[in-house]
Amino acid sequence: MDTKSYLSNYYENYDEDGRLNSRYGMVEYITTMNYIERYLQPGMRVIEIGAGTGRYSHALARKGYQVDAVELVEHNIDVFNEHTMPGESITITQGNAMDLSAFESDTYDITLVLGPMYHLFTKEDKLKALSEAIRVTKKGGVIFAAYCMGDASVLMYGFIKGKIHEIMEKCMIDPETFDTFSEPWDIFELHRKEDIDALRDEFAVTQLHFLAADGYANHMRQTLDNMDEETYQLFVRYHLATCERLDMIGYSNHTLDIFRKE
Repeated sequence: MDTKSYLSNYYENYDEDGRLNSRYGMVEYITTMNYIERYLQPGMRVIEIGAGTGRYSHALARKGYQVDAVELVEHNIDVFNEHTMPGESITITQGNAMDLSAFESDTYDITLVLGPMYHLFTKEDKLKALSEAIRVTKKGGVIFAAYCMGDASVLMYGFIKGKIHEIMEKCMIDPETFDTFSEPWDIFELHRKEDIDALRDEFAVTQLHFLAADGYANHMRQTLDNMDEETYQLFVRYHLATCERLDMIGYSNHTLDIFRKE
């Protein structure tokens, strides 16, 4: 099977909308939207590369922004279209993050890459995707690139779910450093901060923020589900106040690298 087939099989059987609408998933969504809205101005054009089912694209289109979305998986495109409401200035194109030749250079003010870096497994492919995202962005525009983090997965999947010996036997973890190794059939590529820094450093960009998109929320799903609403909102405020602390970011399942095209 190729990468697209693995992803299609995964997303046809996974409720991505349900994840983002759960209490732990809403932490990621609220945080990401909070930072996107810091850079939005009236009349800006937005492209979302790897838009999934359109949670972010539709939210921004409903705020009045012109949004072009790109998505690889047909099932996600079907759900994306089902969610489109009258009046949205939005398009969806089936395409690959590593080839945005259908889109002109220097076009978008805000470029969202909130999914592709999860599913690219070689440095060459990751650099292609970032290069294309930067190419279609206007000079001075802002790119948002999301990543899955290795140490959070080691803790949750390895130790909390009891799979640590299994994944060590499969040589998915360095036994000394506990760095992680993934293949396309594993669906998700995992990173550490230094991996992300090395990718960004290949380009003429200026980092604006590096933050934990969901922080510790994914590790405390049941606790969040059982919280009263007032306490949950307090947790969200705590998370937003601390999400850029470098001493806490590594335990987040998802991180967001935000940078400006020079």
